[in-house]
Amino acid sequence: MGKKSRVKTQKSGTGATAAVSPKEMMNLISELLQKCSSTAPSPGKEWEEYVQIRALVEKIRKKQKGLSVSFEGTREDFFSELMAWAAECGASCDGFEISNFADEGYGLKAAKDIKAEELFLWIPRKMLMTVESAKNSVLGPLYSQDRILQAMGNVTLALHLLCERANPSSPWLPYIKTLPADYDTPLYFEEEEVRHLLATQAIQDVLSQYKNTARQYAYFYKVIHITTGYNLEDDRCECVALKDYKEGEQIYIFYGTRSNAEFVIHNGFFFEGNAHDRVKIKLGVSKSERLYAMKAEVLARAGIPASSVFALHCSEPPITAQLLAFLRVFCMTEEELRDYLVGDHAINKIFTLGNTEFPVSWENEIKLWTFLETRAALLLKTYKTTAEEDRSMLEKPDLSLHSRTAIKLRLAEKEILERAVSSGRAKRLHFQKQLDEGAPLPLYEESDIALLENADAKLPIILRKLEEEDECVQEEMNLAQIKPDAACLDSSITPVLNGQCKDLNGTQEDPPGCDVVVKESKVEKHDPSTKRTEGEPKDGGK
Repeated sequence: MGKKSRVKTQKSGTGATAAVSPKEMMNLISELLQKCSSTAPSPGKEWEEYVQIRALVEKIRKKQKGLSVSFEGTREDFFSELMAWAAECGASCDGFEISNFADEGYGLKAAKDIKAEELFLWIPRKMLMTVESAKNSVLGPLYSQDRILQAMGNVTLALHLLCERANPSSPWLPYIKTLPADYDTPLYFEEEEVRHLLATQAIQDVLSQYKNTARQYAYFYKVIHITTGYNLEDDRCECVALKDYKEGEQIYIFYGTRSNAEFVIHNGFFFEGNAHDRVKIKLGVSKSERLYAMKAEVLARAGIPASSVFALHCSEPPITAQLLAFLRVFCMTEEELRDYLVGDHAINKIFTLGNTEFPVSWENEIKLWTFLETRAALLLKTYKTTAEEDRSMLEKPDLSLHSRTAIKLRLAEKEILERAVSSGRAKRLHFQKQLDEGAPLPLYEESDIALLENADAKLPIILRKLEEEDECVQEEMNLAQIKPDAACLDSSITPVLNGQCKDLNGTQEDPPGCDVVVKESKVEKHDPSTKRTEGEPKDGGK
């Protein structure tokens, strides 16, 4: 099948920079994610934000230099291998050849006359890199757990490509080795080159695309890296230290973001000072409620079930973006629900449900924090002892280890609930003051959309289709899939193989700066077989 794969991974000492500690890298990644997830800058400050984000990206790129998989030789060296693989798989290989078209890059040149509407190129499914093949690859376990990956097909394909590129036995290597090393989209422009676009209408989209792509990279970096991982190259499991240890000190590993209940149940110990501690709280919208269908629809569009087990955290605020979004919908009036279901901005407003900076209304905030305060207080009353009684019991010297562990866990749960009561009361009074003083609600703009994540489960508030929902509401509210631009389908102007745009799989670039999973066009009947996701930049993994 042509040349054997010649894959090498650069490391320190072979062209890479000095080793960077995982903790240092994770700090940079966290800083980047925080910067890219902030609300939109004030008018006139967009370029300043771009420069700051770019500086962080460049710092990360510099520290990761030499760690990427590279192939010996140029992409031209592997064209013959690509064609041999294509022929072996049953793809068409006659009537055209790969050729360099100067400024337009590589494309297909007709080797014979080809008439209009004549079939000249076909590629079997087994050669295609798809979401389905990603689900059946090493990426499968992550795909099954991560909601962003499930919702954004382009991101899934980008990670799929990266994984296969690092796999010396990947069946797609003949194709992957012919891909360009870089691209000509603004993502790959130098800062001074981007500066030339400042006076154009495209600049906002260019800056937004860069920010969105950097945010996606930082998010998935944090999702994929854990302290203990498997090194495919050296065929071993590895664990790195998260802090300095002196000789004789006990070394700890990170178990993950487990609550103390999980530690006690699964590991047999109570973790003092657990920053990830939380208690479960089951909430749901009653199906007998008059507004159930509307609330369920809004929640479904945000990717949140109408009934679920949430968590109250030991941190402040005690609720996650997901729970905040649920409580806001739970407490909405009919008029407020309509604002999130119909209208030009209804779809994008879904993204603000978990954002503390954009209340639905002052009345809604008062209702939800009153509800949380009351609910936490009721849960406290279910315990047979008070927090003070538990503290007194822990002072007994003859308490058994198991009893001490159980009482510590019980006390920790009460302390979380007490903080939730206190937080709910403070928030209720704050928003009541806002209402009494007639304070204006923060204005929402589309540029304010940002990923919302939390330490418990990195779950953004995303749009998704409903497959099971009230039929009449579904027909009225369903979102239509975005329609591709006709120009993108015109083979006379779209290079077939990594040509002018040098895009993966020969497709045109998605509209720059888009990070919306589904875009609104005209309302149409939902086709449950449609699973394509639009809108994400393809080069987000670089």
